[in-house]
Amino acid sequence: MTTYNFCAGPAMLPVEVMQQAQDEFVNWHGRGCSIMEMSHRGKDFIKVAAQAEQDLRDLLQVPANYKVLFMHGGGRGQFSAVPLNLAKPGLSADYIVSGAWSKAAAEEAAKFTQLQVQTITTKTDDLRSLIAPSDWQLNPNASFVHFCPNETVDGLEFTDLPQTSASLVADLSSTILSRPIDVSRYGVIYAGAQKNIGPSGLTIALVRDDLLPAKDAAIPCVLDYRLYAENDSMFNTPPTYAWYLAGLVFQWLKRTGGVEAMAQRNQLKAQTLYSYIDQSDFYRNDVATAYRSWMNVPFFLADERLNDQFVSEAEQNGLLALKGHRMVGGMRASIYNAMPLEGVQTLVSFMKEFARVNG
Repeated sequence: MTTYNFCAGPAMLPVEVMQQAQDEFVNWHGRGCSIMEMSHRGKDFIKVAAQAEQDLRDLLQVPANYKVLFMHGGGRGQFSAVPLNLAKPGLSADYIVSGAWSKAAAEEAAKFTQLQVQTITTKTDDLRSLIAPSDWQLNPNASFVHFCPNETVDGLEFTDLPQTSASLVADLSSTILSRPIDVSRYGVIYAGAQKNIGPSGLTIALVRDDLLPAKDAAIPCVLDYRLYAENDSMFNTPPTYAWYLAGLVFQWLKRTGGVEAMAQRNQLKAQTLYSYIDQSDFYRNDVATAYRSWMNVPFFLADERLNDQFVSEAEQNGLLALKGHRMVGGMRASIYNAMPLEGVQTLVSFMKEFARVNG
């Protein structure tokens, strides 16, 4: 029986990547030791790190005037790093709140700078929805505008970028590398690795050169974009094994068609699952169609007394981590890049049989 892991993060990695990492774990490229045992300043790891950065630049077509930083701290670390690096004296920052993670980012940023917070969640015909970007009230003189286009907890996603002259800062933890993006339209993009990049412990930040802070700014060293940029992300010991695994994922993405091909696969996976839910009387999704996430699909059983049974039987059938987030309830299927279409099809087949037996 094949097992499919629908965890929202840490999420499944491509099997091909895991097998390569397994083969190289003890004796990397005949060197007699693991890559995780090598000095981050040695020529072997520096080559691995440089290749990973170049592959990421290729995949996202990162312009030359952006630094690619491999950092610690996860997304929450960036909740602090962004205002510490980008806030300007006397100016507030705009924070667009569309769900749990953008709300958490705003709460953290308020410790370091003045904010204008705009909550864009709403309900339309009893479906969770978002206020259209044309109705957002943004300050053109804001030091920056922060948003999270895909909320993993809420299953809400928007694709239109905020219209403003201020620099855009995006938390792309759950959507990076899932489809093409125009990096040049952003000031900063950051992403925790544990969804579409690699294992937890690594965070990637793409930072436009003009947004690097002043030298000797009063910023903790592990959050200082300039310090990371000037030291090739090796001011201190980086999460080397996570960086290596991320590099393997980037190579896998390039071999399988890049982000363009991945976007087609991801759209098909999401359509397959949503289409079944929509025609079922046994399951429902409560997000307006225009704002449904490709990556995180929450759904509910008509009889929620069956929730525990559903999760238990799903696990017995090799379908893991389908229990919904405690803030939302129900079920949630996270279908990031590494989830194959076969995994979604297997889930739909299980859902059909469960509904037939229990409906």
